[in-house]
Amino acid sequence: MRALFRSYVNYNSLPRRLVSTRARARALKGTPPAQKLPLSPRFASEESITNSDAFQSPPTAIKLREYQEECIQSVLTYLQKGHKRLGISLATGSGKTVIFTQLIDRISPLTRDATQTLILVHRRELVEQAARHCILAYPSKTVEFEMGNVKASGAADITVASVRSITSGDRMLKFRPERFKLVLVDEAHHIVAPGYMKTLEYFGLLQPMAATPALVGVSATLSRFDGLRLGAAIDHIVYHKDYVDMIGEKWLSDVIFTTVQSKADISRVRKSPNGDFMPGELSRAVNTDQTNDITIRAWLARAKERKSTIVFCVDIAHVTGLTAMFRKYGIDARFVTGDTHKKIRGDRLDAFKNGEFSVLLNCGVFTEGTDIPNIDCVLLARPTKSRNLLVQMIGRGMRLHPGKKNCHVIDMVASLETGIVTIPTLFGLDPSELVKEANVSELKELKEEKEVEALNNDIERSNGLPQTIVDGRVTFTDYDSVYDLIDDTSGERHIRGISQLAWVQVAEDRYVLSSQDGEYITIEKTGMAQPLYRIRYNSRVSSAIVLEGEWRPFARTRQIATADTFTDAVHAADTFASETFPRYIVSKDQAWRKAPATTGQLTFLNKLRSVGGQLKKDQISKGKAADMITKVKFGAKGRLERIRVLQRGLEKKDEKMAELKRREQVRVGPLPA
Repeated sequence: MRALFRSYVNYNSLPRRLVSTRARARALKGTPPAQKLPLSPRFASEESITNSDAFQSPPTAIKLREYQEECIQSVLTYLQKGHKRLGISLATGSGKTVIFTQLIDRISPLTRDATQTLILVHRRELVEQAARHCILAYPSKTVEFEMGNVKASGAADITVASVRSITSGDRMLKFRPERFKLVLVDEAHHIVAPGYMKTLEYFGLLQPMAATPALVGVSATLSRFDGLRLGAAIDHIVYHKDYVDMIGEKWLSDVIFTTVQSKADISRVRKSPNGDFMPGELSRAVNTDQTNDITIRAWLARAKERKSTIVFCVDIAHVTGLTAMFRKYGIDARFVTGDTHKKIRGDRLDAFKNGEFSVLLNCGVFTEGTDIPNIDCVLLARPTKSRNLLVQMIGRGMRLHPGKKNCHVIDMVASLETGIVTIPTLFGLDPSELVKEANVSELKELKEEKEVEALNNDIERSNGLPQTIVDGRVTFTDYDSVYDLIDDTSGERHIRGISQLAWVQVAEDRYVLSSQDGEYITIEKTGMAQPLYRIRYNSRVSSAIVLEGEWRPFARTRQIATADTFTDAVHAADTFASETFPRYIVSKDQAWRKAPATTGQLTFLNKLRSVGGQLKKDQISKGKAADMITKVKFGAKGRLERIRVLQRGLEKKDEKMAELKRREQVRVGPLPA
C-alpha cells in the first residue's frame, strides 16, 4: 500500500478500496502540488494531489473542549449500558462535527468485521463538510461519497452519504449492515423523515438488536416543528448544552438582540404542511417597498458599522427585492440562493469572509451546516412560526472570531396574532416585547421582572376572583352563568394563533378538536414535569354499549403523542388531525362557520338562557355555536361549579391573609382585648 504512493497517482485508475485519504488530507492542508492530477470522484475538489513523500508527518491532534469530551464520554457510557439510539443536543458553533468525527475511533466494533461507519446528511454542503473533517482526522482510513452521480463502493472505512442518494433505487444494497459499527446522523432533527427512516430500517435501527450498529444523532435543534416524534428513531438524548450556557461559558460569541416592528401584515398567510408559513404567500406579504424600507432603515440605525451581516429572506423574490433596496441606499449587498451556481456561490462566500462586502442575503441556504465565523450581525427579515428555524438563523452569528466582540441580532417582528416566534419568545417573554440591544443576561432579567409585574398587576385587580394558572402567571376571570362561560373565547385566542384548526378550550389546560361524527382529539397537561402535555384521540367504533338506558357508541382513547411545550403539542395534534379529520370540518377558516347558526344549535343553546334572552339566527354564527356546544358537552357546567368553589376558597384565603397582616401591624394606642 505504502509503495503504491511512491509515484504520482491517478486515483481514478485505482480500486476504491485501495485509495487512502492521506493524500487528500495533505491537499486540503494546502501543500503546493508537484503535479495536478484528477481526484477520485468520491471527493470532488479542485485541489491537487502530490506524491507520498509529502505525507510522512502525522495529522495534528485535535484538542477537545471540556464539554466536547464530556459529551463523548456520555455517549460511550450509554452505549456500554446497551443503549443503541442516542441523541446529542448542542448549540450551533459548538463543534458538533468534531464530536461525531471523534466518536468514530472511540466506539469499539461489536465484532471483528464490524468496523465501518456511515454518516448520513441531507445536503451537499454537509456531505463535503463531514468528509473534510474525517479526512483530516483519519488520513489512513478510506473515505467515500454517496451523493448524486458519485457512488461509493460500500466497503470504505467511512462513507458520507446524502439521504436522497443512498435511498435512490438499489444504491443502499451494496452496504452490508453487519459490517457497520456506527451510523452518525448530522442535523438529526430530520431523522424521522421518510428517507432517514428507510435507511435506519435497512441497518436494523428501527428495532435494534445486540449486533445492530450504534446510532448517534446530533443537532442544535433536537425537536420537530411539525409534531412528529423523534422517539421513533432516537431513544435517549444523552447530552444537552444550549447556546445560553455556551455564551455564558465563553464558548460562543456574546449576542445582543433588537426587535423592530416591521408593519408587515401576515395575518392572512396560510400555514404550510410543515407548520410554518406558506413561503409564496409570506413573501408577497413581507416583500413590499414599505417593509423592505423599514428593514433597511432599522439596519442603518442599529448595525451599519457591522462588518459582516447575513440577512435571512423568505424566497428568491424577497431576496431580490431586499437586495435592490439595500443597493438603493448605496450599500454593497450581494445574495446567494439555492439557484446560485456553485462556483459563483463559493466566490461570493469567500469574498464575504474576506470582508470585501458587508451584507450577504440568502433564502434557505445558510440555516444549517454553515461555518462563517466572521458574521457579526444577523438580520431576520423573514417571520417564522418555527422555534427551530429561529434558533438556526441566530446561530449563524454565534461562532467566535478574532476581533469580534459580539453578534447583533435584529428581528423584524410582523403580525403577532399569527403565532410567530420572536427573539423575546425564546426567553419566555411576550412576542410583542420590543427590546433594544439587550444581551442574554438582560433578557433573562427582563423575563423575571415581567413575571413579577404581571403577577402583581393580576393580584391587584383580581379582588379575590377565581384564578387559573397559565405558564406560571395568575389570571382571574368571573362567570355569572354557564352561558357566560361558554361564550368566553379568550382561551381560544392563543391556540388559534398557533393552529389553523378550530380548537376549543374546555378546561384550564384542556383543548378539544371534534369532528362531525363525535370523534375528537384532546390536548391536556399531564401534571408531570416531562412530558408536560399529552395528545389523545377518541375514535368511534361499530360496537355499542348500553349506558344509563341508552345505546351509545364505544369510544376508544389512545395516546398519539406527548410534548414538552404547548406549541409542540399543538403541532403534533394538528399533524394527526390533518390526516384523520376532513379539513372542511375542523379548519377555523371555513365559510360554513360564518353562516347563521342552525335551528338545532339555537334550540340547544337557548336551554341555557333565560326566557327573555333567547338567541336568534342573526346573533350567532354556526361556527361559534358549534364551539359553545362543544364546551357544554365537555363539562362546562362542572367547570363553572369548580370555578365557584375555587373562588370561595380564594376569598377565605384572602380573608385569612388580611387578618394575619392586621395582627402584624403595630400601632400606638391601646391593644384590643
